[in-house]
Amino acid sequence: MTIDWWTLGLQAVNVLILVWLLSRVFWRPVADAIARRQDKVEAMLNEAKAAQAKADDMLAEVVAAREGMAAERNTLLSEAALQAEAAAKATLQEAAAKAESLLKAAELESAHINDANRAAAAAQSAELAVDIARKLLARLDAGKAQALFLDQLLAAVDALPAKDKATLAGTAGGMDLISATDPDSASKAQIEKAVWTALDAQPRLNFHTDPALIAGFELRTRHFVLHSSWAADLDTILKDLKNAA
Repeated sequence: MTIDWWTLGLQAVNVLILVWLLSRVFWRPVADAIARRQDKVEAMLNEAKAAQAKADDMLAEVVAAREGMAAERNTLLSEAALQAEAAAKATLQEAAAKAESLLKAAELESAHINDANRAAAAAQSAELAVDIARKLLARLDAGKAQALFLDQLLAAVDALPAKDKATLAGTAGGMDLISATDPDSASKAQIEKAVWTALDAQPRLNFHTDPALIAGFELRTRHFVLHSSWAADLDTILKDLKNAA
């Protein structure tokens, strides 16, 4: 069986380029959503600034009243001035505290929104890119890729410790071999022989088909799964993209 490495290589490069382009093209709608959320935060900041301005106006009014009462020399007006000053300071402190609280809340909300939106946008872009890549790969001829994925599966089985091989070979009911397409009888016999060689044993193989693999194979028992498929590779890429966000 001959593997066209150039074709496989070009297909892989095309997929990587597509994923890169999608991560750039689909970012704009998400960026617009972030901008709308930032407008909301800016409104909160403006409210806080308005509260601060109101407090400043109140302070100015108190200062003006104090200056007017300074001309008065009698004790009653002096006491009234002191009372007004105390009340103004309390009001100012309360207004300033409220303004500061609003400002801090707005800043925290802005930072939280930005972080959350960046993470959500990156995750959505990654999922969309990988989903489109999955659909494009499903349209390709997976015949040549099947042989490559089978070789990878057999290499992984062959690399297992002897103890694990024995455990797999002794699985009650045999092992399930899932492929993206249904191989013919001759191919099944060749695959079975290759798996037996890698395992150093001859357990029963139960062949099943799962188109969701796109191309490739999975070897399964109740407590063991060995992946070698485009679907598994795309899931790994998606997980890496999300972790990198």
